[in-house]
Amino acid sequence: MRRFRRTRRTRGAGGVLAAVVALLGAALAAPPAQAAAARPGADPTTYVNPFIGTENEGNTYPGAAVPFGMVQFSPDTGHNTGYDHSQNHIRGFSLVHLSGVGCGLGGDLPVLPATGDITRTDNAQYQAEFSHDTEQASPGYYKVDLKNGIRAELTASARTGVQRYTFPATDKADVLLDAGQSLHSMVSSRVEVLDNRTVRTAITGRGFCQDTKPYTVYTITRFDRPFTAYGTWDGSAVTAGSRTGRDGAYVRFDTSRDRTVEATTALSYVDARGAAVNLRAEGGRSFDRVRAAAHRAWRDRLDDVRVQGGADTLRRTFYSSLYRSFLAPNIGSDADGRYTGWDQKTHRARDFTYYQNWSLWDTYRTQSQLLSLLAPREARDMAISVVRIDEESGWLPKWGYGTVETNIMTGDPVTPFLTNAFQQGLLKGYEERAYRALKKNADGVPPAGSPAVGREANKEYLAGGFAPYVKGRPHAKPGDSDYDHGASATLEYALSDAMLAQMARALGHDADAARYAARAQDYRRIFDPSTGFFRARDASGAFTGPADPARSEGFHEGTAWQYQWLVPQDLPGMIGLIGGEQAADARLDSFFAYDQLVKDPARTARQVWVNGPYDYYNADKYNPQNEPDLIAPYTYLSTGQPWKTTDVVHAALTLFTDTPTGMTGNDDLGTMSAWNVLSSIGVYPVQPGYSTWGLSTPVFDRVDLTLDRRYHPRGALTITAPGTSDARRYVRSARVDGSPYGRTYLTTDTLRHTRSLAFTVGTAPSSWGTGPEDAPPALH
Repeated sequence: MRRFRRTRRTRGAGGVLAAVVALLGAALAAPPAQAAAARPGADPTTYVNPFIGTENEGNTYPGAAVPFGMVQFSPDTGHNTGYDHSQNHIRGFSLVHLSGVGCGLGGDLPVLPATGDITRTDNAQYQAEFSHDTEQASPGYYKVDLKNGIRAELTASARTGVQRYTFPATDKADVLLDAGQSLHSMVSSRVEVLDNRTVRTAITGRGFCQDTKPYTVYTITRFDRPFTAYGTWDGSAVTAGSRTGRDGAYVRFDTSRDRTVEATTALSYVDARGAAVNLRAEGGRSFDRVRAAAHRAWRDRLDDVRVQGGADTLRRTFYSSLYRSFLAPNIGSDADGRYTGWDQKTHRARDFTYYQNWSLWDTYRTQSQLLSLLAPREARDMAISVVRIDEESGWLPKWGYGTVETNIMTGDPVTPFLTNAFQQGLLKGYEERAYRALKKNADGVPPAGSPAVGREANKEYLAGGFAPYVKGRPHAKPGDSDYDHGASATLEYALSDAMLAQMARALGHDADAARYAARAQDYRRIFDPSTGFFRARDASGAFTGPADPARSEGFHEGTAWQYQWLVPQDLPGMIGLIGGEQAADARLDSFFAYDQLVKDPARTARQVWVNGPYDYYNADKYNPQNEPDLIAPYTYLSTGQPWKTTDVVHAALTLFTDTPTGMTGNDDLGTMSAWNVLSSIGVYPVQPGYSTWGLSTPVFDRVDLTLDRRYHPRGALTITAPGTSDARRYVRSARVDGSPYGRTYLTTDTLRHTRSLAFTVGTAPSSWGTGPEDAPPALH
């Protein structure tokens, strides 16, 4: 998704540096438990390194959270999204972070321990120096020894962050609560010292990449013992003894005898009462009890996926990706069920948990499918939450943060997100409600008074079959505009129409289904026969922009080379447009630099494919650091050369390492992490929004998935590939529950009733999956 541009280091051709980091990174970035050799059957949390992706624009965070929790309690070092492993000062430990976003948001209420008199109120000035040598993180826990002599520890529950500070002996041990600074644009803040243990804040901010409607976060912090003094500040003016202020508060303790101070901060997006409700529901426990509960939550969640085989580094990257896949979306309702809807009114969730934070342009491709497989109950509530957004605000979301629409990114990502939920059986009782919302979105545009842009170019798309690329058109609403990216928006609309057609047909809306299926073929409208590639059209219908597909315009964060494979609904048709399977294979081979790849996969991935975290354009090669062509390696399944899918996927997996630079670009709320998980186990959603899972060689000898019997009657799935390795990576044959299986895909229905998927692998490609009926079929 969109990324913040700033001065940065890039991996690029730094192969020597990458090799050094790969050797030393775990020891430098991981706590001792992570750096130790992994053992088969060990607690899976010991394989997780939360520091992966915290450098070189992966934009992950190392702090404490529980699966899908409202709170992500983590240090901020001055990077626009929070934490950067290359920095060595902490400005505060704040409550809200999203894994791998490209622009600043969250960072609410940075808290920092200090000693002495309070003379500065800007956290960029009172920040504390630290060394990574004293830093430790594991799922649900973070610790660092600051160079001011204070140890800081963080843990979390679903709606609270718990902190423990160990001070030197002093009568001026301070905790600074900064309500006036965050990672987003501030609108207003307020702080109140309620009594000698409690501080309350209200923080209103706005913005994510561009402007948004304002949103408010309410907090209440309860300390485990009385403070001896307190004060507040407005701007740079500090007032000792003041109980109310605009920008921040400090509280002071005497640690001459008892050196530790603990506090619990509860969060609410509803009101101050909601924060108090959450504190009563989840507070009152010691730091160690909360930390133990957070560890159990992560152990139980990660233990649903057990792997055998593979080196320790592979396991660490795998389980760290699995961990990040469960960090979002996030609980948005308070412990009493209340939440703030997108109409800015208070609602109550009954019989479900309300979730928020929707990076849909990213997550519809990988993470939503992974959650439907491994966390279907939560995934159901997430889908219901999206339906409720439509019912309460009047339109479905595109990129939602907290209680507001940001309109970041383009196309129509909410449709495949919800149709995936339908195809996975997660919308029981909500099918028609979801369909009504999707139909309204597909056939219209939001009213002018709505903050949503929806399918912004739908009028032109419905009339002419394409979204026009219009340079310099003023944005009608804050956020991105489909008119700026007409070519890719056309492909995304057509993909969504195809998925909606399948849902309409399953619900008996046959006329709608036929109409959407016909529109799904509109990808053909932007195919330029003179170039053999997709190309933007202007408002008059003429092709526009450079004819060179590597320099094409009108594609969002990509080029015509990268977007040409985004026709999962009709790969046979797309392949026909470019001249058939032989021509498609030749183009794919060029796109992936296949001849170089088979000789040196890791070098090709790092030095041919990857140019830098934000280099999207002027490229004719695969970009595994961003979403538009994540699906591209699986195109070989449709050209009769499935072994090349494995070659490319396994090369791309080398980009994931167990170091701070070990992410491929922004994680985008678990999208890249989910790609790693699904590709590593050999089952990948090749038609996002539908029920088709492509197959490739797993990187582990055995993967055991524990599944929810409510959605998967067998309750488990075992995937095996004995002896799989870099050399033995080609499928020779496959069996489903012991019976020979020659196709390169499974449907969700088959997956639900399958207990074992067994691959036999070898050192050379075979004829497995090469028949005309073996490829994933087109959707009609």
